[in-house]
Amino acid sequence: MSGIPWWNTDIGGFQGGDPSDPAYQELLVRWFQYGTFSPIMRLHGDRKPNYPTFSTDMTGGPNEVWSYGQEAYPILAGHLRLRERLRPYLLELSEAAHRTGAPVMRPLFFGFPGDDHAWSVDDQFLLGPDILVAPVTEAGARSRSVYLPSAARWTDAVTGTVHQGGTTFDASAPLEHLPVFGREGAAVAAAFPE
Repeated sequence: MSGIPWWNTDIGGFQGGDPSDPAYQELLVRWFQYGTFSPIMRLHGDRKPNYPTFSTDMTGGPNEVWSYGQEAYPILAGHLRLRERLRPYLLELSEAAHRTGAPVMRPLFFGFPGDDHAWSVDDQFLLGPDILVAPVTEAGARSRSVYLPSAARWTDAVTGTVHQGGTTFDASAPLEHLPVFGREGAAVAAAFPE
């Protein structure tokens, strides 16, 4: 909406973060999940412990997907594979952003301007017209409230359950995934099954 369709966050935060800390591991997993559905996905930052280099500069510690523990690794690796399956869709969205200026990541009201409730949702977004993402932002949360815009039916990307639009419900959000829904009938839905 700001005119910058390709942007990112430094997944995990740029400065600090201890890959061996369980609380930080959870934060990293949730941030990585969010990043999977961002226009640019970038795991980047200066982690602890810092290691000396051949000069007086320091370099950050381990920051690869396998650096965050045995529970986090398969989750992060699965989201990397999902991101790769989404590549054709992201390419379409990027080309459309170039041609039309439509953002890749969109507020709900962008796709559903006639849905009054979509204008008040500020913690979910659309990735293009066909994927709805509900990030998990609270430590320890394993569910969250989700609003599905009207004028569409939505398929849960994990369970395949179809939900009527215009509804709010408590969606499951185990650490393995955040709530993500595909617009019923959208071709991108094929990217979700692993």
